[in-house]
Amino acid sequence: MKPRQTAFYGVLLFVAIALDQGIKMLVEARLPLHERLDVLPFLALLHSRNTGVAFSMFSGVDGLWLSLAVLGVIVFIAVLAVRTEATQMFARLGFALIIAGALGNLIDRAVRGYVVDYVYFHTPVWSFAIFNLADAFITIGAGLVILEEVLAWRRGRKAG
Repeated sequence: MKPRQTAFYGVLLFVAIALDQGIKMLVEARLPLHERLDVLPFLALLHSRNTGVAFSMFSGVDGLWLSLAVLGVIVFIAVLAVRTEATQMFARLGFALIIAGALGNLIDRAVRGYVVDYVYFHTPVWSFAIFNLADAFITIGAGLVILEEVLAWRRGRKAG
């Protein structure tokens, strides 16, 4: 990866992590734990704490082991990101967002001992898991990596 590209992804990582951590600090400071603030009929801010990973999976696992596992995943994703071709823009952007989200949640675990979650989609009869901006970055990033693969597959089919 060229230095200019590395700098772009470095700035993206920094901005994404800063946004994530800034919002989490605001939620911790302004919204009492388990208090819900309705924004739209189907969307609320709900201050929650997650000791696991996505959707509270592995919440019973010791924080140190969970943090080490997440760090291992971050290293693996970083290796994949470095190995992508310059033309794989969606994949590179996706990997950067995945790493930013994972680092944002890892910072929470290291500093607070839990991850701050606050986005709550719901209806009167259904609700989605509570999540945060870092989780959204991971999800969007994964979607971009998948999109890159689908586009490459389609290009390969047209060429063949």
